[in-house]
Amino acid sequence: MALNQCKRFFEENTSIQPAPYYDTAGSVKALVEGDLKDTAAIASRIAAETYGGIILMENIEDSSENFTRFFLLTKQSSPLAAQGQPKTSIVFSTANRSGALFRAIACFALRDLNLTKIESRPLRDKPWEYFFYVDFLGSVEDETVKNALANLRECTQFLKLLGSYCPTP
Repeated sequence: MALNQCKRFFEENTSIQPAPYYDTAGSVKALVEGDLKDTAAIASRIAAETYGGIILMENIEDSSENFTRFFLLTKQSSPLAAQGQPKTSIVFSTANRSGALFRAIACFALRDLNLTKIESRPLRDKPWEYFFYVDFLGSVEDETVKNALANLRECTQFLKLLGSYCPTP
């Protein structure tokens, strides 16, 4: 992902050959531990400070609006960290008919749940049908959210809860 976010840098510096690594912070660690003098890594300032790397250049990303988000996922139920308002992510599909998406979104609006993201992705081999990926403020532990999701199940063909989490600032 880091290489994709820095394409312009590599286009302008053709003598530098990009090579993928499974983890940006891990690339700094491997570089420092391997004492690689002719190699650099694309990573955060925190990774450089943590592993003793030297920052050669900053702000090489194509867009300063790029943010990479990381999640800790668990199947175990645990109280959400008190760092900010929890978000929930879901994916669903509706029938291909007038008002189907409106009815789905109304499940949230009628309960004053704030949608923070909605994306559509086409269903494979089903022209004009879509998966809708939705993020909204609230946790599956909240009664209001439980009611909204129960209502949503009634008006969708498919619904999957991806999880609730607290984003860090």
